[in-house]
Amino acid sequence: KMSLRLCLLACLLVAAQASKDSMQLKPTQWLSASELESVPSLNDITWERLENQPLEQGAKLIEKIYHVGQIKHDLTPSFVPSPSNVPVWIIKSNGQRVEAKLNNYVETAKAQPGFGEDEVTIVLTGLPQNSPAAKKAMRKLVQAYVQRYNLQQLQKNAQEQQQQLKSKDYDYTSSEEQADQWKSAKTASGDLIIIDLGSTLTNFKRYAMLDVQNTGAMIAQTLVELTNKGVPQEIIHLIGQGIAAHVAGAAGNEFTAQTGHKLRRITGLDPAKLLAKRANTLTGLSRGDADFVDVIHTSTFAMGTPIRCGDVDFYPNGPSVAVPGSENVIEAVARATRYFAESVRPGSERNFPAVPANSMKQYKELDGFGKRAYMGLQTDFDLRGDYILEVNAKSPFGQRTPAHKQNAYHGIHRNGQN
Repeated sequence: KMSLRLCLLACLLVAAQASKDSMQLKPTQWLSASELESVPSLNDITWERLENQPLEQGAKLIEKIYHVGQIKHDLTPSFVPSPSNVPVWIIKSNGQRVEAKLNNYVETAKAQPGFGEDEVTIVLTGLPQNSPAAKKAMRKLVQAYVQRYNLQQLQKNAQEQQQQLKSKDYDYTSSEEQADQWKSAKTASGDLIIIDLGSTLTNFKRYAMLDVQNTGAMIAQTLVELTNKGVPQEIIHLIGQGIAAHVAGAAGNEFTAQTGHKLRRITGLDPAKLLAKRANTLTGLSRGDADFVDVIHTSTFAMGTPIRCGDVDFYPNGPSVAVPGSENVIEAVARATRYFAESVRPGSERNFPAVPANSMKQYKELDGFGKRAYMGLQTDFDLRGDYILEVNAKSPFGQRTPAHKQNAYHGIHRNGQN
């Protein structure tokens, strides 16, 4: 009798567990009707709200909107900014800005002495520039490129400063350390253009409804004009921030369709989740949009996408809601721009060593595969796959020390910078 009771009890427990498992598999357990009802309209979500919301709260809101929006694909992109409304800044070597608009910047840029003789870096902003975090990130990126393109003069000034200090009873300072970094940095010259697409995304609805494909085609037309005026596509580096990373991809794709050639490089700085997409159409940044596509993901479970978008994808601190130090979802996106800016600064090109891995856990267990690489400007064009690295919560964000040497190195990746 005792064994029969135990058998019946076991059967009841199994049935109860099966019922519980069945309930967990029901979508209403994942998002209840009341939770769905509480999700605000796109009209009611503001940039200010997202900046003031705690990180986790803002991330959950974006995730809900994104996943619900994918069920019927009812959100069709509808916003394309007018070219005459998109500000463009041509940054001179002394840091001064020459103002233009998307519909006339090519002519203005070509009028600048020496334009297009060396590398041409074009940055598409994808966040509203009235956001403090976004504004600071772009300021740092511009400063870094001005330093990079003025390196020879900076090296000369630093050497003169060191000579002056050596003649005095003076301690070794951080500025002298920076001078030492500059000594080892490679000199480069080039031109920087900022296409401020983010300034047209004045509210969240515009951001959510941005027509990536048509906006990208509009950008591509200006790139075709540039190359028609003598700028080789081999020297063009297109950088896209947030949702503008997908615009950059669409631009690269359209440029190839029109010219039969590929841009040299596209860099995606935390590519966004696309809330509005056309049905039956592949949209967004992907490998093949340029000769080389590299991506930095800093908010994979918030405004950013966890999906691989490039030849090589870097995940600082692994796929997560946000990288350390981010207080809200907008700052989390902007961190990718901050990291890239740090890698552009002369002497800091190797601040972000990374190793191939699928998770932070695997990274910490030294169970990655392949050689280490460097995230940022000096990323090796031969790299392929997913890379993990650790970053600091505050600037300087890079951890200069070599990335973990893996137990399971198979030698399948090449990096000439080791």
